[in-house]
Amino acid sequence: MSVADVVGEAYPSALPTLLVSAVGGLLAGTVLGGMEADLAAVDGLLVLVPAFLAIRGSVYGSLGSRLSSALHQGLVSPTFEPDRRVGAAALAAMLNGVGATVFATVLVVFVLPALGRPVAPLGTFLVVAVVGGLLAGLALTAVVLVVVFVGFRHGLNPDDIVGPAVTTAGDVFGMVALLAATRLALAVT
Repeated sequence: MSVADVVGEAYPSALPTLLVSAVGGLLAGTVLGGMEADLAAVDGLLVLVPAFLAIRGSVYGSLGSRLSSALHQGLVSPTFEPDRRVGAAALAAMLNGVGATVFATVLVVFVLPALGRPVAPLGTFLVVAVVGGLLAGLALTAVVLVVVFVGFRHGLNPDDIVGPAVTTAGDVFGMVALLAATRLALAVT
């Protein structure tokens, strides 16, 4: 297969997803811009935002890759029927996402004071991390399943579309979940 063949095959399926990714990035930035008061109310929250979003992209991108590989190998079928393998992979992604976010949160709470920066209480940050991680995780699990299974059923290679789709959805749903979790944390702590 020549380079031209590979490019001709990859671009038609990947280019629309990349364009949607650009629009999604703008939406996530708009949500972040609307969080100005919340960011001011929770000292140190802005430091957590990049880690929170990166964790979503890494964990759920990996879930998409696992499911894509399982489809190519015939280990799972592209249906929305209950499947032990798919359920286990989704649960592992949720646990990894929340666990990594809690770890990043603890780092923020201990590192910022060492640098002489103000930081909100650990309890506030933990509510943001756990609730935000769960909300974003549920949304992203659904996005991954739809993108991988529906794309595969329509003859697209999920490997070409899952990365940009999950990155975009991770940014958008991650920011919305972070906003909701922050407002909840401010209300209960």
